[in-house]
Amino acid sequence: MRIVRTIAELRRDPPSGTVGLVPTMGAFHEGHLSLIRGARAENETVVVSLFVNPAQFGAGEDLERYPRDEQRDARLAEDAGADLLFVPSAGAIYPPGFQTWIEVEELGRILEGEFRPDHFRGVATVCLKLFNLARPQRAYFGQKDAQQAAVLKRMVRDLALDVEIRVLPTVRDPDGLALSSRNAYLSQEERARALALPRALAQGDRSLLDGLEVDYFEVADFEPPVLAAAVRIGRTRLIDNVVLETPSRASISPGPTREGEPS
Repeated sequence: MRIVRTIAELRRDPPSGTVGLVPTMGAFHEGHLSLIRGARAENETVVVSLFVNPAQFGAGEDLERYPRDEQRDARLAEDAGADLLFVPSAGAIYPPGFQTWIEVEELGRILEGEFRPDHFRGVATVCLKLFNLARPQRAYFGQKDAQQAAVLKRMVRDLALDVEIRVLPTVRDPDGLALSSRNAYLSQEERARALALPRALAQGDRSLLDGLEVDYFEVADFEPPVLAAAVRIGRTRLIDNVVLETPSRASISPGPTREGEPS
């Protein structure tokens, strides 16, 4: 596997054949590796980007403490089938004077966008730049980040980009908790409490989240529709969703969709 750190080097020797791109922020777990393996199965060349994107973190979020271990990530990416690991600096992605942003307006303002203003502006901008640099035929994302996938699909349609957004199933631990790099923040007691999130989503029952700080628990009419939720446990914020067979709310028992609202 080749490790590339600059845009100039990537352009001097670009990936060839059909290219699958897996954009990541590192701290790899089995969810990331499933995306790399999925890309490996469908493309001649697999490019993985490793970039902790400052533009998608808000004030007071975990940019500084976000897990980083490039050596471990490089080893795991290579073992999973990556051909090229692109590790750009923040200065390469956002050079001095940078002022061009991509904003998917409606989709980027609901759910996560309500609680993390400008988050999806950062996501869409960095992904478009990575698409322009790696020139993939396919880009791979996890279903756990359903709204991110919806935002990027909308961007691809609106800007007529020649890339397919591939969304692969959420990978979960045996107890049902969706894999996330932020799970490492949880204490043993907090992790036990976090299990209420997948259980509430699986049963469509907001009341199972009683005792947790809930940002939202809502049906989102994405493609496919999902029941999505975000909770805060201690200093850690977790998101998850389940795919619905139909966008109907008939089988959902949301209770209050915002912490403290009456049911």
